[in-house]
Amino acid sequence: MPELLIELFSEEIPARMQRRAADDFKKLMTDGLVEAGLTYEGAAVFSTPRRLALTVQGLLAESPKTSEERKGPRVDAPEKAIEGFLRGVGLTKDQLEIRDEKKGQVYFATLVKEGRPAAEIVAEVLEKTIRNFPWPKSMRWGAGTLRWVRPLQSILCLMSDDAGATVVPMDVDGITAGQTTEGHRFMAPDRFSVTGFEDYAAKLRRASVVLDPQERADRIWQDAQNIAFASGMEVVEDQGLLAEVAGLVEFPVVLMGEINAEFLDLPSEVLQTSMKEHQKFFSVKNPKTGKIERFITVANRETKDHGATILAGNQKVLSARLADAKFFWENDLRVAQGAGLAKWTDNLENVTFHNKLGSQKARINRIADLSVDLAHMVGADVEQSREAALVAKADLSSEMVYEFPELQGLMGRYYAQAAGLAPEVANACEAHYSPLGPSDDVPTEPVSVVVALADKLDALTGFWAIDEKPTGSKDPFALRRAALGAIRLILQNELRVNILSLFRTHLARHGCADDAVAQNLLSFVFDRLKVFLRDDGIRHDVIDACLDMPHRDDLTLLVKQVRALQHVLSTQDGEDLVQGFKRANNILAQAEEKDGVEYSYGADRKFIEDPAETQLFDALDAQEPLISAALEGENFTQAMDHLAQLRGAVDAFFEAVQVNSDNDIIRRNRLNILSRIRHIGTITADLTKIEG
Repeated sequence: MPELLIELFSEEIPARMQRRAADDFKKLMTDGLVEAGLTYEGAAVFSTPRRLALTVQGLLAESPKTSEERKGPRVDAPEKAIEGFLRGVGLTKDQLEIRDEKKGQVYFATLVKEGRPAAEIVAEVLEKTIRNFPWPKSMRWGAGTLRWVRPLQSILCLMSDDAGATVVPMDVDGITAGQTTEGHRFMAPDRFSVTGFEDYAAKLRRASVVLDPQERADRIWQDAQNIAFASGMEVVEDQGLLAEVAGLVEFPVVLMGEINAEFLDLPSEVLQTSMKEHQKFFSVKNPKTGKIERFITVANRETKDHGATILAGNQKVLSARLADAKFFWENDLRVAQGAGLAKWTDNLENVTFHNKLGSQKARINRIADLSVDLAHMVGADVEQSREAALVAKADLSSEMVYEFPELQGLMGRYYAQAAGLAPEVANACEAHYSPLGPSDDVPTEPVSVVVALADKLDALTGFWAIDEKPTGSKDPFALRRAALGAIRLILQNELRVNILSLFRTHLARHGCADDAVAQNLLSFVFDRLKVFLRDDGIRHDVIDACLDMPHRDDLTLLVKQVRALQHVLSTQDGEDLVQGFKRANNILAQAEEKDGVEYSYGADRKFIEDPAETQLFDALDAQEPLISAALEGENFTQAMDHLAQLRGAVDAFFEAVQVNSDNDIIRRNRLNILSRIRHIGTITADLTKIEG
């Protein structure tokens, strides 16, 4: 079976686009081939800065012949209907078959599609793929109409089998397919021909091109670690940077340089960020001091001087960059140590947070007010919480954060320390943005927790107050992330806060007193909570069963109840008890609807006829006060355990007793016994929501 090899050779493809482009190339080609009837055994795709390459193994030599039958109108149908059918199938009337059906004679058409050579199909699919490729950005060049990420220079399209290799004939805007490519731009620029994928990969390697991006990344990382280790250093791991750098070179050559001594006192994060963002350098730290002292750069070629000229140029450019960073750092320190962070906070009066929510300064003041409220609930120092809230975003006015926005918060901590603020305040400056995602650490220091939670609740209430909620997949203000962050802060610190009350109070600060808005925001938070708990293995019906309980505004208490219910339902006693509760509830509901009364006035022992009734009475009398006491003490696990102990008595009752007795007094008494089961099943959780 033939093997297909395609290479699209162009000017440099941006590193950030290569992985997605490779995946799109493979999907568009293989889907197109299969749709045209060409199945295959396997496919692999590769990318370098100048090429996308696809190999497809075990491809059919031609598409199979197919036959499709279509039913048409009756023979006596109007002529226009018959003509329309003929146009649709592309046949004449004498090519149709007439068959007898229940409702009369009917026309049938048999459409035969002959097989086509694989090369013909490949050419069609490849041209369509090239012309409709989904680049995030593309360009035209010369006089042609073709668009590509960078000028497309050549197309290699080859089918090979035991008999040899054949070029697939095709032309796209004057670029004719062939069987040649070229190697490394500087080290082996001559073109050469190939006969198949193995030959292609081997000749590229000899031409100083490492085709597989993962192999390039592995080589970079291994060489970087080795060269750093030889000098007693460690490379700071950065998988994102590693993937990007692997997309910048076809033949990686790892070099290590030194950072000038005058810059070594800059914060490590500043050095790392500056080198990564501007130069795509890896940071190398001294394990003894923890300081970043060197850098790793990856060249795209070997040189006679073993990279000395490249390193010298890189060090010169890096020094200029770090000189800027040092200037920003020293200027910022002078402000922090002199005027203090309040000056920067005041400057935020001129920075708009949102046109309907005012300036950043106005937002900071709201967060400070909310932090005072939360400090009392969390048990944090009130003055420190307020001070931390007032300076937490001050670094947004600093020169360093203006240059490197990703350092916001972190630089706030450094500047707060320089200003002589308490460690709790300085730590809150950095931590209040956390958690930024599901894997991010959650702050635990009380002051940091307060400001982080206030920051997220202000965002949620603010955008709800102006009716700027997330819709569908759109969430421009990251409110889903803010809600999840608030949930994690509350749960992981076991905070006891009434979140609905907080929403109402803070919505009022935004000028919104509509309780429906607070309730809607609470529902949004519950939706995020459901997602969070489901990811943690909690059943959705268990969550729903607890959401309508009286203490649902206390997320910590709510989740404790959810986990306790999940635990009891994982046992046979718990599962069977729910079925007994549902049976009791259904019988009661039917009886109350029929009789027009509510059976909740209590059962009487003197009307008991069956020992199973006595057993259930005794079990309810024993467990009900224990359940109530456990709920009062917020011990939900204990409450659920006592609830599960009713299982045997409930099962025995339903096995031995007919609730709807002919004796009305006995029937009413038994229904009132069931009402006790229903009551217990609704004070622990709404067990009617449990499925199964």
